[in-house]
Amino acid sequence: MNRRPLLFSAALLAAATLALTGCAGGDGGAGDEPAADGSLELVEPGKLTVCSEVPYPPFEMEDGEGGYTGFDLDLVAAIAEKLELEVSIQDVGFDGLQSGTTLIAGTCDFGASAMTITEERKANIDFADPYYDSLQSLLVKADSGIESIEDLEGKNVAVQQGTTGENYATENATGATLVQFPGDAEMWPALQAGQVVAILQDLPVNIEHEKADSDYTVVEEYNTDEQYGFAFPKGERTNLREAVNEALQELRDSGEYDTIYDKYFSAE
Repeated sequence: MNRRPLLFSAALLAAATLALTGCAGGDGGAGDEPAADGSLELVEPGKLTVCSEVPYPPFEMEDGEGGYTGFDLDLVAAIAEKLELEVSIQDVGFDGLQSGTTLIAGTCDFGASAMTITEERKANIDFADPYYDSLQSLLVKADSGIESIEDLEGKNVAVQQGTTGENYATENATGATLVQFPGDAEMWPALQAGQVVAILQDLPVNIEHEKADSDYTVVEEYNTDEQYGFAFPKGERTNLREAVNEALQELRDSGEYDTIYDKYFSAE
């Protein structure tokens, strides 16, 4: 995948700063036809309603001004601009989202929450095309003496309930006591307070903590061949899923995807 930045798009910048606060819209890409709201079966006409668990940096974050930002949500804003729709972000629990119950309840049009595409989830969820490749990782206090997953025996390790990180820890953290949390917003304080000795979760999120506090470090990365996808209610909103796939491909072809990617993941 080519992830080198190309020229910034004025349209993307407008989407990233305005769309998440309900200001997306305007012209689509050159030659694009306006989205037909009726055919997309939107929760609310003219608006793309997206469910996400916030915070989960760098994928989902509050922007400090009452709106939301992050890799996933900036990508959603750019997609919404392509579809000539406004954006509404609904903050929901991840477990209900990944199980499909939140989606089938009609709370939102789709979910964007750093969700790994798995066969188990496909039983209850339809996924759009993959948009991000991820790794798992182990975050510990730098002076803990823990150097690998093999050092976790007899220790409390934080995992997020219902995630692939929890699955990996269950299969590989032999002898560790896995402590389930609703999300990163609860795991990170637990590590800082000494309630757990490690967090096993997606690498980019642990890297954000490492950057924020040098007392903590990522000691291992695990290649689990994971890809993220936007999640749709099973058997519903097929037209919208196809429209999202088309918009995502246009963003890749134009280089706008690379611009958003490099904003969050390029090495300094």
